[in-house]
Amino acid sequence: MKEITSFQNPSIKNLVLLQSKSKARRDQNVFLVEGQQEIELCVSGGFEFVEVYFCPDYIPLEQVEALVQSTEILNLVHQKIYRKIAYRGSTEGLVAVVKTKANKLQDLVLESKAPLILVAEAPEKPGNIGALLRTADACGADAVLIADLKTDLYHPNIIRSSVGTVFTNQIGLGTSEEIIQFLDSHNIPMFCAILQEAKDYTLVDYTGATALVMGTESTGLTEIWREASHQNIIIPMQGEVDSMNVSVASGILLFEAVRQRKQ
Repeated sequence: MKEITSFQNPSIKNLVLLQSKSKARRDQNVFLVEGQQEIELCVSGGFEFVEVYFCPDYIPLEQVEALVQSTEILNLVHQKIYRKIAYRGSTEGLVAVVKTKANKLQDLVLESKAPLILVAEAPEKPGNIGALLRTADACGADAVLIADLKTDLYHPNIIRSSVGTVFTNQIGLGTSEEIIQFLDSHNIPMFCAILQEAKDYTLVDYTGATALVMGTESTGLTEIWREASHQNIIIPMQGEVDSMNVSVASGILLFEAVRQRKQ
């Protein structure tokens, strides 16, 4: 275990860089995780830790050792330094540098004969992505597939808004073409949230293999998904607008599938 006392330490400077720059995270193939719950989920998700920084004013050494099962990667930092590296400004006293996963489609394991999958095309806002992952976790979805991701999957705001479920969900990344091919190869029908030629979502059967496909709030799904769709579905609106937050809409559709499957 090392003790770091200077703001000028290269490791501290690198932590600040990783915190704010997605390019640095991509180049180093790592990301930051802050907080005990998120780190516990990271451990259970099978991620590899590179370094762990902790502040004994907030969390005892014994608790950190029990969590990460290693002293070789531990770095003790004092309160002022911890406040500089803590993204959330929290007082949990724990920040980890973790290796990223590739999240390849071919690495997904679909054990269910009737998997329930959430697909999101081109999501941009980290908060929405995190909420989608949290919702997928809540309903027990088998996987979340993200087509043409516009941001960094391990962005600090995605980790925070997903409450660590970015580590425990099965996630597959690819282009729209690759994900459509993947779903077709596994005989998983695509139910696309599209206004035109759509059925009320409650009138569609999701008890078999199901991929619920969501587009962006501003433009919806692109033409490739419209052509691949097995059935367009719609959530009837009672108000003045014809759309809602993508994570809210996803939650409605996912839990309708769960309700049908329980029956």
